[in-house]
Amino acid sequence: MNKRNFLKSSAAALAISALSLGAAGGALAANKVLKIGFVGVTSGPAAAWGTSNVRSMQTRAAWINEIGGVKIGGDTYDIEIVTFDDQKDPKRAIAGMEKMAQEGIHYVVGPNVDDGAAAVRPVAESNGIMYFPYAFPKSLYQKPASNAVLGMIANYQSGPAIYKFLRDKKGVKKVAFIAANESDPLSQRDGGVAAANALGLEVVADKDTYQNDTRDFVPVLTPVLRSKPDLLVLSGVAPGNAPLLIRSARELGYTGFISTETAQDAKVLEEGAGDLANGFISVGGASTPEIRSKAMEEFIDRYTKMFGEYNDESNTKVYALEYIIETLKMNPKGIDDIGEFKKTMDNFSAPNPYMKGDATLKYVGMTSFGQKRQVAVPMVVNEYRDGKFDTLFIAEVD
Repeated sequence: MNKRNFLKSSAAALAISALSLGAAGGALAANKVLKIGFVGVTSGPAAAWGTSNVRSMQTRAAWINEIGGVKIGGDTYDIEIVTFDDQKDPKRAIAGMEKMAQEGIHYVVGPNVDDGAAAVRPVAESNGIMYFPYAFPKSLYQKPASNAVLGMIANYQSGPAIYKFLRDKKGVKKVAFIAANESDPLSQRDGGVAAANALGLEVVADKDTYQNDTRDFVPVLTPVLRSKPDLLVLSGVAPGNAPLLIRSARELGYTGFISTETAQDAKVLEEGAGDLANGFISVGGASTPEIRSKAMEEFIDRYTKMFGEYNDESNTKVYALEYIIETLKMNPKGIDDIGEFKKTMDNFSAPNPYMKGDATLKYVGMTSFGQKRQVAVPMVVNEYRDGKFDTLFIAEVD
């Protein structure tokens, strides 16, 4: 072989070798994909609840993927979020969970309300799906149920804490409850009434209801406020209805406290009620400036850049995806077998990236459910004032 042909052959061989190495390198660099589902409400009066879920998941997934994915066992995964708007309709929630099953998804965040969470239970249990609802019926988390994990603080955990605080610190003695005529808020109302009675408070109204599409709340609130409560509880109120109820109560001359155990949106309150919403008490996201870590600050910054705004409730909604991923990291067999995931839950512990100090992620719920079927997040109770939430107090559940 002459020198010219030798050089040509060598160059071709090197080119082929380089292509082969590049292909191999690309194959090594290609991450697997871990799909995590969301089934919940992202439209209508309660849209803020599900929207904060989706945006939190998408923000965190983008962050993880940007830094190269997450290593679970011997594999590295990119996170893909698959979403379904159930429109707060149990039938659509079932269809959404069935879609997740068809796509082979084993971990789903949501639904956001009691009816939806109860409706999807058979689908989840028959298709090997763990789901993280923001719904409060204890039957979802008590044996024999085992596939649902409560993603937030329940009303029967936060309600007594709020009422006790107002009784001890603000002199509240009389309480009135009002709720939408739906199973979710009615259940929360009944739980609130029981908690108020247990604390020795006088319940002066607990039968008044409204339809969720109500826009004039004056006729509904007038008889309630005649009972002259120190505290008006808006049981299970949707973010879209809260400012309308608050505005009507204040315009009727009510000057007492107003509270709810559901998470709210400061922007919606500001737009719908303005200064009339000042003093409104609600359960906030699981973070405050005093306790949040640099990672939490970065999450808020990334979320705001992605969506142009931030919802305080996402301080809680950031946690579900984190719990799923960290539990799978502890036991990678859970990727395809939720039985392995369940076995890991009782002794699971991992550093909490969103809080300062040595806080940990862990599953709780023994007191409320008799088994660990709740994510541990701080109970932050907020007071709305001048367009933002101020921390009233912080507690925790076991």
